[in-house]
Amino acid sequence: MVSLHEALGRIKSDLRAAVPEELIRRLCGELDITGRNRVLTPVVTTYLALIRALHAAPLAALRHHSGVDVSPQAYCQAIARLPVTFFARLQRAVADGCHAADPGPSPHLWNGHRLFLIDGSSFSMPDTPALQAAFGQHGQQQAGCGFPTAHLLIQFAAPSGFALQAIAAPLRTHDLAHAAATHATLRPGDVLVGDRAFGSYAHLATLQQRGLHGVFRAHQRRGVHRQRGPRERLVTYAKPRQKPTWMPAADYAALPAALVVREVRVTLDEPGLRVRDLVLVTTLLDAVRYPAALIAAMFGVRWNAEVNLRHLKQTLGLDVLRSQSVAGVTKELHAFVIIYNLVRRVLAEAARRQRVAPDRVSFVDALRWLRHARPDDPLPVLVVVPNRPGRHQPRVKKRRPKSYPLMTRPRHELKRLLGIPCGRSLT
Repeated sequence: MVSLHEALGRIKSDLRAAVPEELIRRLCGELDITGRNRVLTPVVTTYLALIRALHAAPLAALRHHSGVDVSPQAYCQAIARLPVTFFARLQRAVADGCHAADPGPSPHLWNGHRLFLIDGSSFSMPDTPALQAAFGQHGQQQAGCGFPTAHLLIQFAAPSGFALQAIAAPLRTHDLAHAAATHATLRPGDVLVGDRAFGSYAHLATLQQRGLHGVFRAHQRRGVHRQRGPRERLVTYAKPRQKPTWMPAADYAALPAALVVREVRVTLDEPGLRVRDLVLVTTLLDAVRYPAALIAAMFGVRWNAEVNLRHLKQTLGLDVLRSQSVAGVTKELHAFVIIYNLVRRVLAEAARRQRVAPDRVSFVDALRWLRHARPDDPLPVLVVVPNRPGRHQPRVKKRRPKSYPLMTRPRHELKRLLGIPCGRSLT
């Protein structure tokens, strides 16, 4: 078995720029994380957590991927000694560092405004009582027949794709419940782009109060998609009498009685699209400085959030987490976001060297290189994905699933039907 220093050599060399040891020690000092001298120090435990997320590995395979002779029990005890706040601050520091180091596009691309994307999603986890109580499961699944599922709100920087914030909440949480928390990473003049869930009066007014701007699809309750008015117009949104449940009463009382926004109607002619007519609402009121074509282009970038979520959930494996406690799930989420940003950093460097856009470089190819590269291997020429705009595929599945029935009763009831006493295994 290789030594601990040799085993962590590769992951430290890969992460040195993004997650330096000095950063981990500084956060431990600020959070007063102390303890006796042991093998699994906070630095080693942090890198082991990142190795686990990098390979989407179960605990039993952690010793294989890291080369460290660590048992699952020892790792669980070590990771439990680090608080959730430590991983949250580490993820935030790494995201800020990656975003600050990225040169980004030319400043006049969006008329001097930085563009950010926000979207909601979900991920599941093991079926334990603690996770069921904290997150809940789908309402159409009976007790004991489903898995706890968390609501995920995430913010990306466009066009670099870095994930700046990731917030996990119970499944039955609206996207807007924590949207205001993501505004902390923005500065006056920034533009936030999202789907129709974020186009409410309260959110638009909150953005305007903070000197921010938004470009969202108009909320479905306003019925603008059924109107056939002018292509763009200024509209006054009146303050609703009832405050939204996600907003504190004091903050809602501070909002203005009315809000002037701009509605832009966009017609899409590409074949394969489900929606042909979009109505976008924005706080960018100047039609000369921000023409309708620019507003439509800003909203078009929103699809990158869906692609980034696919990379996080499908390529990296965030879709199904393995931890069995609420704190463990939250730490695992932050570790996945750190690894995602590390892959994005590799993409940015490869794109600069190969003189292509970052979204043209293969995410999977960069991830495979990170997983299997040796300590001193230079960054190779990564695969460049062909540019195929307007490509659409039917939403169907060709591969048939296995012909097993769905689980519609708790496991103990199904075992009783098979004549197996509860608490006794098949063997």
